[in-house]
Amino acid sequence: MAASDQIKSLIKSFGEGDDARFFASAMQIAASEARKGHTAFAQDLKSLIESARKDRSTIQFEHGKIVNISPTKRELNELIEIFKPRVNLDDMVLDTDIRQKLNKLVEEQKKWEILRHHNLFPIRKLLLTGAPGTGKTMTAHAIAGELGLPVFIIRLDGLLSKYMGESIVKLRLIFDMMPSQRAVYLFDEFDSIGSHRNLGHDVGEIKRVLNSFLINIEKDNSNSIIIAATNLPDSLDLALFRRFDEIIKYPLPSQDEIVIAFRKYTALFSFDKRPNFNDISKQAKGLNYSDIAKICESTIKQMILAGTKKLNTNFLVAAIHNKAS
Repeated sequence: MAASDQIKSLIKSFGEGDDARFFASAMQIAASEARKGHTAFAQDLKSLIESARKDRSTIQFEHGKIVNISPTKRELNELIEIFKPRVNLDDMVLDTDIRQKLNKLVEEQKKWEILRHHNLFPIRKLLLTGAPGTGKTMTAHAIAGELGLPVFIIRLDGLLSKYMGESIVKLRLIFDMMPSQRAVYLFDEFDSIGSHRNLGHDVGEIKRVLNSFLINIEKDNSNSIIIAATNLPDSLDLALFRRFDEIIKYPLPSQDEIVIAFRKYTALFSFDKRPNFNDISKQAKGLNYSDIAKICESTIKQMILAGTKKLNTNFLVAAIHNKAS
């Protein structure tokens, strides 16, 4: 390629935000200079390119949310929200069986190189089911926190398009990103694209997206973690279930788990009178973890606004009754 064409390609790719083509063009210029005998200049160019490429792939965090990422395709900005996790599994109240399964995933992921050396793969594809507020989304953040990875939340509203084939292209961009950007990829409210393909009211584009997802998740051998979460497991296409390494059902908290949750969420504060958490757990039966967290947050806010130094037990009990009614 002539020098003028290389420069044109460089500028065009920069203007279009195509990082892959931009760096390829830059490396061609460096190689051309090396062939001309300008070895020192060529080496300087290569060093600058490698440094720039590294910087472009760096994720920057601010207040927990990633505010700058430079993917090779601009469309990814509309498809993904990226967060730095601030929780780990110890921050969650979990059923013993669920905790064991998640700990196993984390352990295998931390030793993935050993497993790969023996042609084995760590657990990395999870389907989480259960009622809202039972910990599915928080699990994605906690796994990421354990492994020091970002959480990539897939915006399904941005994925689905009215134009035939466009949704499949967008989905492919996400899976193409997984090998180069290791992260926890969360497909929340997964039933919106994973519903039975034989449902009469289903539109053709969603069926095509589901078929594409099945193909992509089957082919994917990256070391990223894929998590699909849904409140409606019965609506999912049966072909999906065998594509995941683990299917974990999240129940509502038991009375013992409700007690643990209330103690955990109020652990940094004292009460004006000692609450009977066993009685409180009976009154809170049927609430989810999100409900319990909001009740505790409301009680803490009441203490702060009232200018007191202790949580009001009566306010906590009243908040439970209001939420449960």
